[in-house]
Amino acid sequence: MTEQAETAPALTLTLDRIASPVGEVLVVTDADGAVRALDFHDYEPRLRRLLHRHYGPVALGEGRAPQPVRDAVTAWFGGDLTAFDGLEVRTGGTVFQRAVWRALRDIPAGETRTYGQLAAAIGAPKAVRAVGLANGANPVGVIVPCHRVIGANGTLTGYAGGLERKRWLLAHEAGGRLL
Repeated sequence: MTEQAETAPALTLTLDRIASPVGEVLVVTDADGAVRALDFHDYEPRLRRLLHRHYGPVALGEGRAPQPVRDAVTAWFGGDLTAFDGLEVRTGGTVFQRAVWRALRDIPAGETRTYGQLAAAIGAPKAVRAVGLANGANPVGVIVPCHRVIGANGTLTGYAGGLERKRWLLAHEAGGRLL
């Protein structure tokens, strides 16, 4: 490790906690107001691991996210499924992971895709397993809607926030129709 890397300041991020119908949402933003992570309160250790994996050491302090971010989270959970459209999201990750995460944001609310469809959408139709791994490493749940990915047979598959929460998110986006 170089001297410069050892003395480089850690990325400073703010952790906010916002109520939602499916539990407290943890929102991590940077100094510019970009969302760096979103997860649920019962998965805070996972959120912290993903932040470290993507950015290395971070200084994570409790505070308030910028009001537009708070308003978007509240509005989305309140039924405005376009509320996240204007939010800036910044992630670490590999080029491949970021391609998967961009493709996730292209899935319209209320729709789902299989891992195979997602792999095809990024031009890597044989990378189904790698797409699944990238999906699982997504640090910005809900905004980067990894919950919209289902199994090849149409069943709900693993979701870092839990399958019941995934079911709720998909039903919320589908106007209350349960899957």
